[in-house]
Amino acid sequence: MRRPLIVGNWKMNSDKAGAAALASAIAKGFATAGRADAAVCPPFVYLPLVADAIAGSAIALGAQNMCAEPSGAFTGEVSGPMLVDLGCRYVILGHSERRQLFGESDAVVNRKLIAALKTSLTPIVCVGELLAQREANQTTDVIQSQIAGSLAGLTADEVRRIVVAYEPVWAIGTGKVATPEQAEAVHLDLRRMLATRYNDQLAAETRLLYGGSVKADNARSLLACPNVDGALVGGACLKAEEFLAIIAAAN
Repeated sequence: MRRPLIVGNWKMNSDKAGAAALASAIAKGFATAGRADAAVCPPFVYLPLVADAIAGSAIALGAQNMCAEPSGAFTGEVSGPMLVDLGCRYVILGHSERRQLFGESDAVVNRKLIAALKTSLTPIVCVGELLAQREANQTTDVIQSQIAGSLAGLTADEVRRIVVAYEPVWAIGTGKVATPEQAEAVHLDLRRMLATRYNDQLAAETRLLYGGSVKADNARSLLACPNVDGALVGGACLKAEEFLAIIAAAN
């Protein structure tokens, strides 16, 4: 059975006091939230503080991005080994905001993914289509291209170490959300793509998350889909009670 995974992407939000309070409240509430795995991904500058706040709990620490290089003259970048040194278990790669706002291509995501796999990090690789692409019935083609480019050159054993997140770009931060039927259809397609590219067992074992305006009031119906194994949560993860309710919905 694929264990549910709920990941909170804090994006560029909070301050020092707020980050500590939010992480502490999530860690405290998670003890009774249920059987799902959970992780929080605060901004880089708050990783040590959040690591301290969740210490001793089952909440994992994650980062929102990383550099493809392990060290060197790359001003402003943060490497995978640095994230591991701070206690990170997960790293989000290829989020739509990185692709759309900062021009990250599938090739860039692939380089970061390969770098992450050289560490103990579990990459959460994001894929998703624009509204115009969905309306043009190009969703499957777009996702397939992103999977092929992002996972280029990876072996089945390497892909077993990753999580894939489907995040329709038109549903991120817009209040719009894919219907359970839409989410399930893309997740099923993703599983078929992995089976074709690698093998049925890998496809069956890979955790696939949905991301796109996930909230407590829609999480249960989304997470009930057979091929949706969890959620990559944006705005709703900035309130402890809301994020914990989404974790509870994974039960």
